[in-house]
Amino acid sequence: MTRLKLLISFCLAGSALASFAAAATAAPAGYDKIDTVVVIYAENRSFDNLYGGFPGANGLSNVTADQVRQLDRDGRPLAELPPAWGGLTGKGVTPPVTEAQTAHLANASFSIDDPNGFNKPVSMITRDLWHRFYQEQMQINGGRNDKFVAWADSGGFVMGHYDGSVLPMWTVARKYVLADNFFQGAFGGSFLNHFQLICACTPRYPNADTSPAKGQIAAVEPGGVTLKVADNSPASALAGAPKFVNDGAITPDFYVVNTMQPPYQPSNNKPAEGGDPALADPSAPSTLPPQHDITIGDLLSLKGIGWAWHAGAWQVALDGKNAMPVPNFQAHHQPFNYFAAYAPGTPARAEHLRDGGVDGTAFIRDIDDGKLPAVSFYKPQGNLNEHGGYADVASGDQHLADVVSHLEKSPQWGHMLVVVTYDENGGFWDHVAPPKADRWGPGNRVPTLIISPFAKMGTVDHTQYDTTSVLRFITARYDLPVLPGLIARDKALRNNDQPPMGDLTAALDLSR
Repeated sequence: MTRLKLLISFCLAGSALASFAAAATAAPAGYDKIDTVVVIYAENRSFDNLYGGFPGANGLSNVTADQVRQLDRDGRPLAELPPAWGGLTGKGVTPPVTEAQTAHLANASFSIDDPNGFNKPVSMITRDLWHRFYQEQMQINGGRNDKFVAWADSGGFVMGHYDGSVLPMWTVARKYVLADNFFQGAFGGSFLNHFQLICACTPRYPNADTSPAKGQIAAVEPGGVTLKVADNSPASALAGAPKFVNDGAITPDFYVVNTMQPPYQPSNNKPAEGGDPALADPSAPSTLPPQHDITIGDLLSLKGIGWAWHAGAWQVALDGKNAMPVPNFQAHHQPFNYFAAYAPGTPARAEHLRDGGVDGTAFIRDIDDGKLPAVSFYKPQGNLNEHGGYADVASGDQHLADVVSHLEKSPQWGHMLVVVTYDENGGFWDHVAPPKADRWGPGNRVPTLIISPFAKMGTVDHTQYDTTSVLRFITARYDLPVLPGLIARDKALRNNDQPPMGDLTAALDLSR
C-alpha cells in the first residue's frame, strides 16, 4: 500500500473516531480568522526559571517553604542544597563560578543573577543539566516536585532562576498573552518533545535487543518510571550525582525516549564508510531507524495546506560547515529528519524542510516578504536557542524578540497566530505539579507566549495546555483528522479526573 493510501486510510479512520475526539476538535466560529500559524521552539527553561516573577502569573511568590523544600534520595529533607557539581558556569566562562562557591546554599530556590548572590547575568552561559525521561519522573516524584536535587547531575543548580524582567520577551508577554499553565508534552529532553510537537508520538526502535543499539536499553524498575540505581551510587545528593545501572535511550519495550541521531544527514553520526553520504551510519548504536508515524505535516499536505519546518543554519550544517560556537547546529532538534517520508531525495523533503538561514535570516526574509506558508515551525540555531551549556538566555531571548518584531510588521500579520514556547525545562525545577496523564507525559511547565492581533492583550492565561496544544489548534483550524496521540493524551487525562488540554483559543478573542 502506498504512503498516500495509508494516509487516506488513516484519515478515514480518524473521521470515525470516538465522539469524544470529535467533540474535542470541533472548531468554533472564528478559527478561520487565523490564516498563518507560526510556532517558534526555544530550548530548556522551566516557567519558574524565567517567568517566576511575572506579574499575575502563578510564580515563585505563590510558593511556600514547604513546597520548595527538596528531599534527599531517602525521602528526608536536605539540610542544605548540594554544590553544583563541577561548578555553575559553562566551559570557557570567565570568571567561572566554581563548585566550592556553590556549596552550603539554603534548601530553597535562589536567584542566579541576584547582585547580592552569584550576580551572574542572563548573558552568561551556565552549565547544562540532566533533562532525561526517567530522571524527570523521579524528580517530579508523583507530583510533589521535591526530588529535583536528588536525581540531578548538577546538584543544587536545578533550583536556580532569573529575574526575567530584564528580558525583551517579558515586554512581549506583557503586551500579548503569557500562558502560565503550559507543560512540556513529554518527560525528559528535546528529542522526545520535538516528536510531541509534530506528531504527538513516541519513536520506536524495532528489535532493539538484537540491534547495534542493544546497549542503550535502559535498566528500569518494574513500575516503569524509575531507573535502577547502581550499587556504587552515592546514598545522598550531598555526596555526589546519582549513578544508574544503565541510563539508556530506549525503554525495555523498545520506545526511544532519550536522544538518538537522525538516520539522514545532517546527523551527528557520519555516513558509513563507503556508504550513501546522505545517510547516517545505520550501524552506529545511536542512529535511529527511519520512523513511519503520521505527522501533522502529512495531514496538512493531504489537504493541500502549505507548511514548512524552518531550521536555523540547516544548509550550513548540510554543507558540513557547522562549527562552534556559531551556528552550533543540533541535528536531534530536527524531528522531520527522522521520518522516511522526508528522506533525502523525496519531494516532501525538498518542499517542507527549509533552511532558516544563519541567525534566521532566510526565515525572516520570508516573514518580511509575506511568503510564510499557512503553518510554519521555526527552530533557532543552537547559540540562539537558550540551551544551557552552549547558549545563554539573553542572546536567544533577543533573537525571539527580533523575530516577533518582524512578524508584527509582516504583510500576513493581520490574520496570524504566533506561539513562542520551549521544548522542555532543561532540568530546572518548577513548583507546579504536571497533570497526571499517560506514560509519556506531560512533564514540567515551560514558558509560552501566545501572540496575535486577536490575543486577549495584556493577560495571563491559566488554561491547561501542553506541547500538543499547538497540534490541537492546527487540527481544529484546518479540520484535520485527530492524531492518535492527542486522543490518547486526553483519554488518559480524563481517566485521571483531569480536563483535556486546551487548543490555545482561550488566549484569543476570535469574535472581533
